[in-house]
Amino acid sequence: MISALILTYNEEQDLPGCLDSLAWCDDIHVLDSGSTDATQEIAAARGAHVTTRVFDNFAAQRNAGMQLPFKYPWIFVLDADERPTPALSAEMPRVIAAAAPNVAAFRLRRRDFLWGTWLKHAQLTPFYIRLFRAGHVHYTRDVNEVAEIDGDTLSLAAPLDHLAFSKGISYWMDKHNKYASFEAELLVNGGATQNASLRQALFASDFHDRRVAQKAIFYKLPLRPLIKWGYMMFLRGAILDGRAGITYATLQSFYEFLIETKRREILRRRACLPL
Repeated sequence: MISALILTYNEEQDLPGCLDSLAWCDDIHVLDSGSTDATQEIAAARGAHVTTRVFDNFAAQRNAGMQLPFKYPWIFVLDADERPTPALSAEMPRVIAAAAPNVAAFRLRRRDFLWGTWLKHAQLTPFYIRLFRAGHVHYTRDVNEVAEIDGDTLSLAAPLDHLAFSKGISYWMDKHNKYASFEAELLVNGGATQNASLRQALFASDFHDRRVAQKAIFYKLPLRPLIKWGYMMFLRGAILDGRAGITYATLQSFYEFLIETKRREILRRRACLPL
């Protein structure tokens, strides 16, 4: 009833566990960005369909993935460091069997982990749309992509687990350094703030739409790294997640600092000022 799509790049460490968590699925597709490790070999050996595509940006990669020849009309999309819980694996077939024709997607709660601790309070965006009816989703935004749904979206009760730091802090920082470059370009070009509608941020009926507008407004604020740290620590309650929560809030604030620093660097370069 459900096909699975895993997006990969050098995921030989995490891919086996991800495939284990999808043992119930008989149509698994891996869209790989040209891994240089054993990712493709592992996927093929486990019976997954492997497709290679040169990476250009995150939205384009996911849109390309949604065009693969899936066996079933519903597609579950995940990354190699994510694991559907047994409860989620059991819930998904039930809900799609009962879904009305106007339902095009399901939103679920993702649980991010650091050092074995669920970042229950620190996690900024716990809700993601990951189960789609084929042909009813289109991704926009080059990084931290946004799923636009043609149809209604409902919610799932069971969670998806995300081992965000499975490869260590250094890997997380390297990855977010690259993300920061994308985000800085979007800021300079206006793409990061084009949906900054206060009305949408406060009153949009869909959580996903509110979140997009809130993020756009946030990018207009001064002192974003400090605001983000204070918000995560004391309003979201990251401190309640202990050392893991405090560490995560600090890392996220540093990520915001990188984005802003890279934005300023781009502007100086374009103005031909010394770096």
